[in-house]
Amino acid sequence: MLGAWSLASAPYDYDVIVIGAGHAGIEAALAAARMGVRTALLTTNCDTIGQMSCNPAIGGVAKGQIVREIDALGGAMGVFTDQTAIQFRLLNRGKGPAMHSPRAQCDKKAYQLLAKETVERQPNLTIRQEMVESLEVAGGQAAGVVARGGGRYSARAVVLTTGTFLQAIMHTGLSQTRGGRGGDVAAEGLSHSLAELGFELNRFKTGTPPRLNGRTIDFDRLEPQPGDAQPVPFSFLTDSIDRPQLDCHITSTNPAIHDLIRANLDRAPMYSGQITSTGPRYCPSIEDKVVRFADRESHQIFLEPEGRQTLEYYCNGVSTSLPRDVQEAMIALVPGLEHAEIMRFGYAVEYDYAPPHQLHPSLETKGVPGLFLAGQINGTTGYEEAAAQGLVAGMNAARRVQGEPAVVIGRSEAYIGVLIDDLVTRGVDEPYRMFTSRAEYRLLLRHDNADLRLTELGRLVGLVDDHRWGRFQSRRDGITGLRDRLERTRSGSDSLFQILRRPETSWEDLVGLDPSLAEAHLAADGVEQVRILAKYDGYIARQLEQVERFRRLEHKVLPADLDYRAIPQLRAEAREKLSRVRPASLGQAGRISGISPSDLATLLIHCKQPRFQG
Repeated sequence: MLGAWSLASAPYDYDVIVIGAGHAGIEAALAAARMGVRTALLTTNCDTIGQMSCNPAIGGVAKGQIVREIDALGGAMGVFTDQTAIQFRLLNRGKGPAMHSPRAQCDKKAYQLLAKETVERQPNLTIRQEMVESLEVAGGQAAGVVARGGGRYSARAVVLTTGTFLQAIMHTGLSQTRGGRGGDVAAEGLSHSLAELGFELNRFKTGTPPRLNGRTIDFDRLEPQPGDAQPVPFSFLTDSIDRPQLDCHITSTNPAIHDLIRANLDRAPMYSGQITSTGPRYCPSIEDKVVRFADRESHQIFLEPEGRQTLEYYCNGVSTSLPRDVQEAMIALVPGLEHAEIMRFGYAVEYDYAPPHQLHPSLETKGVPGLFLAGQINGTTGYEEAAAQGLVAGMNAARRVQGEPAVVIGRSEAYIGVLIDDLVTRGVDEPYRMFTSRAEYRLLLRHDNADLRLTELGRLVGLVDDHRWGRFQSRRDGITGLRDRLERTRSGSDSLFQILRRPETSWEDLVGLDPSLAEAHLAADGVEQVRILAKYDGYIARQLEQVERFRRLEHKVLPADLDYRAIPQLRAEAREKLSRVRPASLGQAGRISGISPSDLATLLIHCKQPRFQG
């Protein structure tokens, strides 16, 4: 039941409550607890804390940048990955540094157990196995939650990180089961509680492929995909990775498989009408691929090991909700998988999410102060996007309790800022996935400089401890010192930094001009930072100018109580969209789909009127 209630009657009293212990919940709970507030992490099953429900991989294009940013701020995902990964690859090595993206295949159980142990050891953090049924509100603000069986938890801030579990239904063929993933029950009460509080809820779907027993795979017929000889770590605390790596393998579908799928589309939930909600366009099911790309004769399949102590393989590329018999027939037609045994069948999951226009950029809800949402409940997909939101939501929940202003990370500062701004400004009509193309300033937002961009902020809010801060200062000072040295040292009429800017000049060429550089014991990552700064100096300067223009628009604040419907000069579409999003600045208003330059000019003139000045 919603409404006023006595906090004194609640037996469990905390500052921040986090609901859900997936990747968003873990980062949120650790952030709040590390910032010194009493935190409770409530999960339906303590044995699945940190579980990697889909592919046990971290990073990838743009996602790798996000994980480096999480780490730079003091988050946990990068550390978990470095300690449990079984293969590392830096993607897009042949492209410019803005496109380089680290990716790792993790040991599924080792990652989960490390995450579980980490939250268990965290001071200020209580973990409790509870099924949360409803939210409690007092005085118009979040005040706690009620768990199944009547357990009441009070708090000054609540973070919802419920993943794919809200009113979740799993589909395999015509079979339907309530649950957010195989083996786990759905969360039934929270959707009703959110709806009672006035939140808009919609439905999305996601899917997963079959898992195979590696003993039954013919690896001789597959193309091996080894990891990098010199792995790039995710955490700035990790000096190097030197343990053995496991190979992934590549195979593909063929016309016989596509014919089989077409012949059974009437039994596929997405095509039979059983599922009507929207799925991720950039990670489609094999049914979608066959229909949408009818001219393609094959699609790649990546067979990725799930750990060192298991033979289970993730069949990446054939996400499906087709019936079991069709899945078995399909796998048997894949080269190298003719005798492969399915250990887990693929399935699709439908679940509730809350369209993110209902959030401030701090991830606090507009309708209920003190309530924060993070992860797939906001319409995103992916461990990395979820963890980033969890970190920001947990950080801001703690700052709310501490009486401090919310931290908002801008688009020009981090991929995390791009992610959150896209969500709250543009909303979602399909599960959101991060790409490098979404970031206007991606040359500035590289994975290699995430600490230089964000670690000072992490230190300011209390997430970066003395050990990490000391390492950061040493690295930052080393990079600054090397650049200064190159700019001071001359060869002929040019400085060594100017010479390094030339496309044909390598670091080795520079050492030839100044042999003392070879004896200076320079850190390899510091050398690479300075090399990038030199090679892309002109491009970086232009992006910094663009950022400055962007910031000027961001600083033109729009009044929180501005009545857009009362501005007759605005077009009807603009009035409706501005009222829905309620942008914090003129810059944010300009990023709303459908808002034109003339609308922005109208807003600027309107806000210059005397009643809006001072």
